[in-house]
Parts: sequence; C-alpha cells; structure tokens
Amino acid sequence: MADSPQANANRAGPISTDPNAVLAAAEALGAQIVQVRGAIGRMIFGQDEVIDQSLITLLSGGHVLLVGVPGLGKSRLVETLGVVLGMATKRIQFTPDLMPADIVGSEVLDETDGRRAFRFVPGPVFCQLLMADEINRASPRTQSALLQAMQEQRVAVSGVEHALPRPFHVLATQNPIEQEGTYPLPEAQLDRFLLEVNVSYPDIGAERTMLLATTGAQDAKPLQAMSADDLAMAQALVRRLPVGEKVVDAILALVRGCRPETTSDEIVRRHVAWGPGPRAAQALMLASRARALLGGRLAPSIDDIVALARPVLRHRMALSFSARADGVMLPEVIERLVGKIG
Repeated sequence: MADSPQANANRAGPISTDPNAVLAAAEALGAQIVQVRGAIGRMIFGQDEVIDQSLITLLSGGHVLLVGVPGLGKSRLVETLGVVLGMATKRIQFTPDLMPADIVGSEVLDETDGRRAFRFVPGPVFCQLLMADEINRASPRTQSALLQAMQEQRVAVSGVEHALPRPFHVLATQNPIEQEGTYPLPEAQLDRFLLEVNVSYPDIGAERTMLLATTGAQDAKPLQAMSADDLAMAQALVRRLPVGEKVVDAILALVRGCRPETTSDEIVRRHVAWGPGPRAAQALMLASRARALLGGRLAPSIDDIVALARPVLRHRMALSFSARADGVMLPEVIERLVGKIG
C-alpha cells in the first residue's frame, strides 16, 4: 500500500478527537483562513479556484503542480503563499543544465587542523516551501532528485540521510508540454503531486483590476496571516475530520473505475492505458476534508469528491494510442466517471 500524500506531515500539537474540541479548532482555523484568503487576494486577481486548490493542497500536507502558460501569476502565487503562511521559502529555477546536486546539495572536502573530511552542504530543497519554477525545463534525471524529498521528507547523499524541515511542500510551476525546450515529468513524480491545478487566463474584470494594481508607483506586498506551526496544526485537524461511508464508497468507486483492470466501464477498459494508484484515493480523502474545512464544514460530501476529481486524477492516468486515434480525450473520460458518482 502506498504511503499517504505527505504521510509524515508535521503533526505538532495533538488535537483532541472530542467533537467539541474539533469544532472549536475548526472555527479558529476558519477565522485564519479568512485572513489568509484576504492577504492572498491583495496580490493575486481572478484566480480564486487556483488559490483554493493550492490552499487545499497545503492543508492536506501535499504538493501542488501549477500548469499554465507564462505570465499568469503562478510564480507570484507561490511567493505570496510563502509569505502569507509564514514559511521559509526557497526557489529553484529549473533549466536544462541543472543537476541533482543543485537541488539536494553535495559534499565538499574540508581541511581543518591538518585533517581532511567531507562536509555536507545543503541545497535549496532544505526549506519549508520550495518553489520549483518551470520544473519541466530540467531533464528527468534532475527532476528525479525531488522524488525522495517529496515522499519521505528527507534526502540521501553518499548513503547518509538528511531530514528536511517540517512542514515541507513543493509548489511547482510547469509550462505546457507542447512548448519548446520542455520535458515530460516522470510518472512517479507526477503521482507525488496531490493536485494538478490548471491556471487559466483571468476574466476581463480581474485583469483590469490587476492592470491598475500592478503598474502604479507602488506594488502591494503580501502580509503574513499564519505561521508554519499554525499550518501544521491545521494539517493535523484535517486528518481528524470524520468521513461518511458514502464518501468513502464514492472515492473507491471513482478511483477503481478509472483502472482498466477493475472498471466496469467499457470506454475505460478499451482506451485507458494505466489508471490511478492508491495515492489517488488517499489524495481525494485528504483533499475533500480540506475542502470541507475551507467551506466551513466539518465533514466532506460527494460534492467535494466531484469538485476535486479532475485535479486529482488527470495527472495519474493516461490514454492508449488507440484512444488518441479514436479521438477519445482524457477529460471526457474523467467527466464520464465523475457523472456516475455525482
């Protein structure tokens, strides 16, 4: 069985399972979330769904992949989240010549008092919020340097393991694969992203507001609304929210229905090359709880599963060559399956 997304997320500060204690903690978190949304809204315009899905990912203790063409504010969103949530943030600009040691760090030979010894110099991955900017511009070899860090919150260099700060999150930005100079992300790394969030163009009203707010004499600065410890407590609260049997059954039906080996849907059996693994079900479970909290509710519903199915599933399954030849598209397959549980 796969580990849950960010399974070793910081659980500092135990939260009682008593319903009254959970309710009080949820109400306190709700007040903080209002402040967080307000602080982010001063910097990011017209991307409410993207902001909510990013917050859902962080509350779930996971990582998020932001996909969109350049200039839509993906990097600005990540920078804003780091400040607003009070997290130690570092940035890696992924390029074709980037090497794994540029991410995790390396050992250097030191000479002190006539003695020579190797000393580990940590790379930028040693932070709480890592911005992996344009992650698909580096080779798969370099991208794979994040695999252990994203799943286990530690890295191994020369056989020695080094723990990462907690909480630890990767917020990666990606340009569409069709653009020049990009590489497809390895499937194992894609699976480690809790959500794949598509960033689209803002509407005209939001773009007008952004235009006026960002071209004046002074640019707004993000303000801190939470701390990293607050976020860790919120992640612990998410894991204590109850989940009804109908929601659990819907998650299992949806995920298993996406696999050619276990589905009853003929379209999936004929056209899906490989489906989502157990991490998809775990991601839906955690993300639906987090979405419920964002909405001021103490338990997720089927509506949460329907809303999160697309960002959870679209990077965890692939169509066969015959599907492409027949004009079958992955979004259509997911919509078909979501319609069965909605």
